[in-house]
Amino acid sequence: MKPLPQIVRHDPLRDEDFSLVLGGPTFQLLRRSHLSDGALGLMWKRMIVISLLCWLPLLVLSALEGNALGGNITIPFLRDAEVYTRFLMAIPLLVCAELIVHLRLRFVVRQFLERRLIPESSMPRFEAAVESAFRLRNSVLAELLLFAFVYAVGILVIWRQYVAIDVSTWYATRSAEGAKLTLAGMWFSYVSLPLFQFLMCRWYFRLFIWVRFLWQVSRIDLRLVPTHPDRVGGLSFLSNTVFAFVPILLAHGALLAGLLANRIFYVGARLPDFAIDIIVLVAFLTCLVLGPLLVFAPQLAHTKRLGLREYGTLAERYVRTFDEKWLRGRVPPGEPLIGSGDIQSLADMGASYEVVQGMRIMPFTNFAVLFLAAVTAAPMAPLVLTMMPLQELLQKLLGMLF
Repeated sequence: MKPLPQIVRHDPLRDEDFSLVLGGPTFQLLRRSHLSDGALGLMWKRMIVISLLCWLPLLVLSALEGNALGGNITIPFLRDAEVYTRFLMAIPLLVCAELIVHLRLRFVVRQFLERRLIPESSMPRFEAAVESAFRLRNSVLAELLLFAFVYAVGILVIWRQYVAIDVSTWYATRSAEGAKLTLAGMWFSYVSLPLFQFLMCRWYFRLFIWVRFLWQVSRIDLRLVPTHPDRVGGLSFLSNTVFAFVPILLAHGALLAGLLANRIFYVGARLPDFAIDIIVLVAFLTCLVLGPLLVFAPQLAHTKRLGLREYGTLAERYVRTFDEKWLRGRVPPGEPLIGSGDIQSLADMGASYEVVQGMRIMPFTNFAVLFLAAVTAAPMAPLVLTMMPLQELLQKLLGMLF
């Protein structure tokens, strides 16, 4: 009689990767369509196929209707900046972000364990947090709700009422009776735009999973070390994760740049009119990426206060002993000052206290804040040329430098 096969229990703490990306019905669909493999390969193929699925039918239908380059419309298809930024820039960036985020976050769970930040008594809670993140990532219901949200709210409410430009375009003609979708507009409204918005919303959902996981881990009493040389108690590996989301910030910046370009070129708006919009987007996205790490700020602040108190007491005891020995005449006969280990120990104690004193309560640097803000705003830089010619801009820049 053959023995029954053993049931292998899924243990997230022994898995090779912690991934926000490798799971879910859409991921499985891409694998079965040979647009991805188990390790997010075939990235270029996915970028090209998804972008062309959204963009190429619009070009063909617009050309058939005579709206590709001209016609009795204000914005022809090939002169619509938003089309290029949305489907040929933002979509490839969102697809590329999957591989980058996976590679940068895959060792997060292992780092918590290898650095022994999780107490043995809290290991079940940590494992539960990892398993919960995997369940959300693989949820069929969650992605179905995203599809429903995209069509019910993203298309019918947000885009048509707050984003769509109020002139005749290749996707809709304006008249006294209202807007009427063209053939290209039908594909745009019910295929291209929903697909793009689903990709965007799925990234918001992944960020929610990331925030929720970090929050659950932050509820554990971590074994942070105030004298750790990374100045964040041993959590520096989390500081580096924020740069994984750079492609997502670039995609948002490119999308806003396309929206503003259409309004500048075809409605007569000026770039300074959108200063608040740009500032709000940059601030929101920077907070969206850096904000999740702030859940560790209370523990870092507590660790710093405790470290200052404990190391301050230890330092006071040591320097008092050092003072009494070397400055108050209690040196043992024959012990020289030069070469004494007491001097080195005093220096080491001072260095340790300075490390504790310099410990940060936010697990990211000012450079990270400025870098993420600059990345988000970078796609909008070419719009400065709508305010002044390139030659004049270069002359002003050279005048500032020399």
